[in-house]
Amino acid sequence: MIAQPGTLAPAPHTAERDARAINAGDGHVRPSEIAIGVVIGRTSEFFDFFVYAIASVLVFPALVFPYVDRLTGTFYSFAIFALAFIARPIGSLIFLRVDEVLGRGTKLTIALFLLGGSTASVAFLPGYETIGNWSAILLALFRIGQGIALGGAWDGLASLLALNAPAHKRGWYAMIPQLGAPLGLIVASGLFAFFLLSLSTPDFIEWGWRYPFFVAFAINVVALFARLRMVTTPDYAALFESRDLEPSRVVDTLRSDWRNIVIGAFAPLASFALFHMVTVFPLSWVVLFAHEDAAWFLGIEIIGGFVGLLSVVASGLLADRFGRRSLLGASAAGIAVFSGFAPQLLNGGAAGEIIFMVAGFVLMGLAFGQSSGAVAANFTTARRYTGSALTSDIAWLVGAGFAPLVALWLASRFGLLAAGAYLLSGALGTLVALGINKELGRRIS
Repeated sequence: MIAQPGTLAPAPHTAERDARAINAGDGHVRPSEIAIGVVIGRTSEFFDFFVYAIASVLVFPALVFPYVDRLTGTFYSFAIFALAFIARPIGSLIFLRVDEVLGRGTKLTIALFLLGGSTASVAFLPGYETIGNWSAILLALFRIGQGIALGGAWDGLASLLALNAPAHKRGWYAMIPQLGAPLGLIVASGLFAFFLLSLSTPDFIEWGWRYPFFVAFAINVVALFARLRMVTTPDYAALFESRDLEPSRVVDTLRSDWRNIVIGAFAPLASFALFHMVTVFPLSWVVLFAHEDAAWFLGIEIIGGFVGLLSVVASGLLADRFGRRSLLGASAAGIAVFSGFAPQLLNGGAAGEIIFMVAGFVLMGLAFGQSSGAVAANFTTARRYTGSALTSDIAWLVGAGFAPLVALWLASRFGLLAAGAYLLSGALGTLVALGINKELGRRIS
């Protein structure tokens, strides 16, 4: 139950009290630790994301789908990749109820252990030659488990960070959660590149690829304690409650804020489409069609990750100077221009690939750096916790869930220019969403 205005908040469940007792320490957490918790949490989630995404290109087609050609196997692998985005809203619905009944600390503990357990289980996945089609079935089940867990990993810290940001630094604080994406990519790409360079291809396919999934589980455990340290302390519990950052009923939120949810899901579409066009898709293209060394291209992605990291930081400075809505619109226009010529650079050899990745990550960082601010700014504080969770789920499903599959299918059938058209559609979606939502424009300008 959610406390109504003027009433006392309900006493925490026993499990929640136990979590607070374990993690609270002296019960005091410095406000600056919100940002640290957000970065750690997002980095762990994106590391899981990229470990699975890279394996979807380099491992699963050969391990799980060896009975079809490599391109078809990658299509199948990307189809399973999309299952997490379909399952994520279901996970949000389940865990929002857990949050209401058992508390945020208990919810987060269950969700992150499910995420870590599903990820670690992939590391033990037998191949098709061992168990046949059960290999693909198990992979799909583990991927669904990851998606459900990601829906429950929403801890409200990003919204709490935004609500406590000074008015003149909202763009700066909005970009902090997005730092997790390039950090996760850098670490995941570095691990896979190391094992590719250190092992023979048979050894890598048999056992080398499994180690990054074990690392992902360890990072999830660290992230769990870092986030529990904050969300379960009395100081932060009171801060969540005073800011009305408690789960509202999903049906009520959908009924009152459906328009905000829809617009919020389409506002960051350009950044989410580009997100995959410079991370997952190009790796699949250069491996399948350019026939280049995967470790080499992962090195380029690491460079791109550092560029993206700086670009995300720059987005905070630019948003506070010119307005978040203006930056989102300008970056969407830049992505539209980029879509017209940049994908063809992937066929331009090493120089073309580097130009494509560096330019793409500059644009991605500027747009993605403010996408969370666009999502959260639509809602009043009373609806922000649930509304932001649902909007984020839908945004990732629409903008990212099927992006690698669709982009690879278009490019393989019609050429790289068709993949650029897909990216253009995302940019246009953002521009339309920003243009028709005057309320969104007023709130994030």
